[in-house]
Amino acid sequence: MIGSVLKAIEIMQQFTPDQPLISLADLSTRLNYPKTTIHTILKTLEFKGFVERGGNGMYSLGTAIIPMTQSVRVNVQLRDRAAPLLRELGEFCGESIYLTVQNGPFCLYIYAIESPDRLMARTAVGDTMPMHCTSVGKAILAFLPEDKVQEILAQSGLPAYNEHTITGMEALREELHTTRKRGFAIDNSEHEEGVFCLGAPIFNEQGEPFASCSISGTDSEIISRKLDAFSAGIRYTAQEISRRMGFVPKADTLLWREMTNPLREGGSKSREGGSKSREGGSRSR
Repeated sequence: MIGSVLKAIEIMQQFTPDQPLISLADLSTRLNYPKTTIHTILKTLEFKGFVERGGNGMYSLGTAIIPMTQSVRVNVQLRDRAAPLLRELGEFCGESIYLTVQNGPFCLYIYAIESPDRLMARTAVGDTMPMHCTSVGKAILAFLPEDKVQEILAQSGLPAYNEHTITGMEALREELHTTRKRGFAIDNSEHEEGVFCLGAPIFNEQGEPFASCSISGTDSEIISRKLDAFSAGIRYTAQEISRRMGFVPKADTLLWREMTNPLREGGSKSREGGSKSREGGSRSR
């Protein structure tokens, strides 16, 4: 662990609704650090806008925190609004279900319902995964403006995880074009060998693809025999989550045409004996 980062976090944790203003001396006393150490860290935090120093020498939290708290609020709101729909999807297909948000050049997993057939020791929630080789990532990339896609890929590159990974820019462009036309992305073991996934984008009220959800499992029929049923399920779920996040489609397109609920129509027929999923999750797609 990095000591200076821990000290900076401890300093920021001292500011509360009951005590929004604190002096340098008080911080030094509370944390038992020399004033010079506290002052150096405060100057750095002030430079980046995380704290502000008033004319009376008192410090308070700065405005740079606001976008971060907004992001946390949106993620919690998304998870809470999406959870009932994702549980319904999990019951429908009997596979693992994931919810992610874009986090820079990666997808951050914020909710997971794991299939009992895919038991692992740890949760997927909190993991980040690349975008070019996962269904959740490609679902988002396909609906972003080209300049945003280029910006993301410039940061992440196109590293190969196995022989199935798309590592060429032209091939990826074709894949994103196909994804955009059909409304969902396919991961054919491109990140994790033997894992097959379908992902669909989730839009916010501005019409931006900021999140995605996916069906993931080790059954290759997810992307073959079961593709029609499962793709309808993931598209419907993503569409309904988008609506709950305030998105209103401008036109009745292939992606956003009104859909009857395929999860209630098909039920257990789609999974043929699959078992219930459990919340918590392990690995992710």
